[in-house]
Amino acid sequence: MTETDALYAVSPLDGRYGGRTAPLSPYASEAALMRARVRVEVEYLTALADLEATPLALDFEERTRLRGLYESFAEEDAQLIKKLETEGHADFEATNHDVKAVEYFIRHRLPDDSDASAWIHFGLTSEDVNNLAHRLLIRDAVDEVLLPELYDVRDTLAEMARDHRDLPMLARTHGQPATPTTFGKEMAVYASRLGRATGRVRRATDDLRGKLGGASGTYAAHVAAYPDVDWPTFARDFVTGLGLEFEGLTTQVNPCDDLAALFDAFRGANDVLLDLDLDMWLYVSDRYLGQEAVDGETGSSTMPHKVNPIDFENSEGNLSKANSDLAFLAEYVTTSRLQRDLSDSTVKRNIGSALAHCLIGYGKTAAGLSKVVPNEQVMRDDLEDTPEIIGEAVQTILRREGQADAYERVKAITRGKDVTLADFRELFDDLEVDEDVREDLRALTPTGYTGVAGELVDDITE
Repeated sequence: MTETDALYAVSPLDGRYGGRTAPLSPYASEAALMRARVRVEVEYLTALADLEATPLALDFEERTRLRGLYESFAEEDAQLIKKLETEGHADFEATNHDVKAVEYFIRHRLPDDSDASAWIHFGLTSEDVNNLAHRLLIRDAVDEVLLPELYDVRDTLAEMARDHRDLPMLARTHGQPATPTTFGKEMAVYASRLGRATGRVRRATDDLRGKLGGASGTYAAHVAAYPDVDWPTFARDFVTGLGLEFEGLTTQVNPCDDLAALFDAFRGANDVLLDLDLDMWLYVSDRYLGQEAVDGETGSSTMPHKVNPIDFENSEGNLSKANSDLAFLAEYVTTSRLQRDLSDSTVKRNIGSALAHCLIGYGKTAAGLSKVVPNEQVMRDDLEDTPEIIGEAVQTILRREGQADAYERVKAITRGKDVTLADFRELFDDLEVDEDVREDLRALTPTGYTGVAGELVDDITE
C-alpha cells in the first residue's frame, strides 16, 4: 500500500498505523490465509501419497514442485486464487468459495498429465483446511511478532527495576499518601506480572489444536473410500506433523476452545500493560517521571510547553480496543449452530485486527518507557513533605513494645492534620519506652522507610 493509499484506507490499521502493523501482514492478510491453505492442501496430498492404501505416488521432484506452491507463494498466486473465486479462470468457473478456489489453483499449477488432481482435498471439508491454516498463521504471528514485543517490554521493565531498585518514592493508596516504596520495586511488580502473563500466552500458543475429521468429524468419506485405513491415527500424525496439537473429537468445526484460551491469555497480558499505562501516566502527571522531548514534536496546538504522555495514552486506547475484540472473538468462535454455520468465517477474518491493536499497544508502551526518566529530586521532596507516612512504622514499633493504644495515639496527631517530624519527636519524648526504642523511632525518615523494596526486585518472575 502506497502512502496515498494509506490516506484512504478504511481502517487505521492499514492506514495511519500501517507501518506499525506491517509485521503482521505475512500472518493476518488474506494472501497469507491463501498461502496457508495451499500449504495444508499440499502437505495433505503428500501425506495421502505416503499411505500404502492409495495408488497416489509422488516422487521427490513432484513433491518439491508442489511445496514450491506455498514456499514461493507470490502476489500473482494470490491474485489467481481470488480470480478463480470471483471470476473463474481457464476451464474453471467462478467458485464463489475461497477454499475451492485454492483447490483449483493447485490443480491449475499441476502438469496436465499429473495423477494428483483427483486427490487434492480428498475426503476433506473446508473447515479441515481452514482450522489448520488459521492456527498455523496465528501460531507464527504470536511466535514471530507479538511475543517478542511483549518480551521486550518485560525486559525493559526489569532493567528499569534494577536500575532504580533503591530510589525511594511515595506510594499512594486510594490516591492518598501511603507507605513509601521504591520506583524500582514498582517496575519489578509489572515486570513480574508481565512475565507470568506472557507465560500464559506461550502455553496457550503451544496448545493450539487442529482437526481433520471431515464433514461431521466422523471421517465418514475417508472410511467409505478406504475402510481399512486407521484414519484417526492418520489425522493425528498429520496435524502434529504441522506442529499443532490434535483435536480428535469435533463436529464439522474445531470447537475453538484453544483459540478462546489464547485470546483470554492476550487479554491478561494487555490488562497488565493497561494498568502500567495508567500508572505511568499518573507518575508523569505527578512529575515523578520526566519525558524526553522529541525535536520538532508538538505536544499541544496552543500550549507550546506541553510534552504529553501520548505513547501511554495511545497504548491504552489500542489495548482497550484489542481487549474488546478479543473478548468478542473468544465468546463467538466457541459456538456453532449444530455442526456448522458460516458466521464464524467472517469473524475469524478479524483475528488479525485484534492482534494488530495488540501490536500497536505494545509498541507504544515500549516507546513511552523509552522516553521517561525518574525525577529523583521530586520524589525525595514529596517524601520529605509528607512526614505523616512514618506513622505506620511508629505505631507498629509501639505495638511491639506492648502499647495497645499506639494506633490511636499516632492517629490523634496525624489524621487530617499537617504534621512535621518535630511533632513526631515530641511524641517520642513523651513515650515511656527504653532509650534504644526511642532512638529507633527518632531514626525513622520518609525516604528511609522502604522496607526491603530494593531486595524484592530480585524476585522478578522470569
